[in-house]
Amino acid sequence: MSVLKTYKLYIGGKFPRSESGRVYEVTDAQGGWLANAPRASRKDARDAVAAARKAFGGWSGATAYNRGQVLYRVAELLEGRREQFTVEVATAEGCSTERAAAQVDAAIDRWVWYAGWSDKITQVAGGANPVAGPFFNLSTPEPTGVVAVLAPRQSALLGLVSTLAPVIVTGNTAVLVASESAPLPALSLAEVLATSDVPGGVVNLLSGRLPEIAPTLAAHQDVNAIDLTGAGPESATELEVAAADNLKRVLRPEPTEPDWSADPGTGRLLTFLETKTVWHPIGA
Repeated sequence: MSVLKTYKLYIGGKFPRSESGRVYEVTDAQGGWLANAPRASRKDARDAVAAARKAFGGWSGATAYNRGQVLYRVAELLEGRREQFTVEVATAEGCSTERAAAQVDAAIDRWVWYAGWSDKITQVAGGANPVAGPFFNLSTPEPTGVVAVLAPRQSALLGLVSTLAPVIVTGNTAVLVASESAPLPALSLAEVLATSDVPGGVVNLLSGRLPEIAPTLAAHQDVNAIDLTGAGPESATELEVAAADNLKRVLRPEPTEPDWSADPGTGRLLTFLETKTVWHPIGA
């Protein structure tokens, strides 16, 4: 007799059920039942933001080298559960086992790729500025803060990693809303994060109805930025208006979901960084 898995949210390093007690059915590409996923409420979203804010000081204060090592450890553990994620991606996206395995391998590589950028992005986003006067003028990037990420709808793992990893490697903390139709790979990824070296609260993962969760995060006064990739163009404008209330940084979705297997570049790394400029007199 098989034991059905109970999926839970991931908030503050713990695995709570939704405070409302609600779940919703997750089906495969053919409509067959897969599992009941927790349906997060607005209260769960607020709890996730509070956990992310609490973790921000320690994570942003860690050395870039340390954050890179943590992301590399996530890749190691994900590779150890490669078969499980291959099955979950195949059933979630309705693709062949070979294609799902290729996406899992790409997701592992993507963690490693972003881990390598941890102590190099400063050289890209910062540097010494030429000024007319007896001063040193230096610019350095700093994390924005708490970032809400609406994960891609179609790419249940590779797209998820491609939006999450650049947020946390630069020192931000994240509240991630999994794909509504395919949340199981994301919820399983939370188990990998929990058993890796990622401190509790750095990543908080919610599943449920996007129209219920997203407006709460977009309007939340303690969220500093929001990635609307999973929102779709039809609701992005409404969420962007809500986000403007406290001048959040906003990454709007593209008209069609991008090819997540392509070279990601540094765009998402730079999106959620602020620039601090320091002046210092020469000789003092």
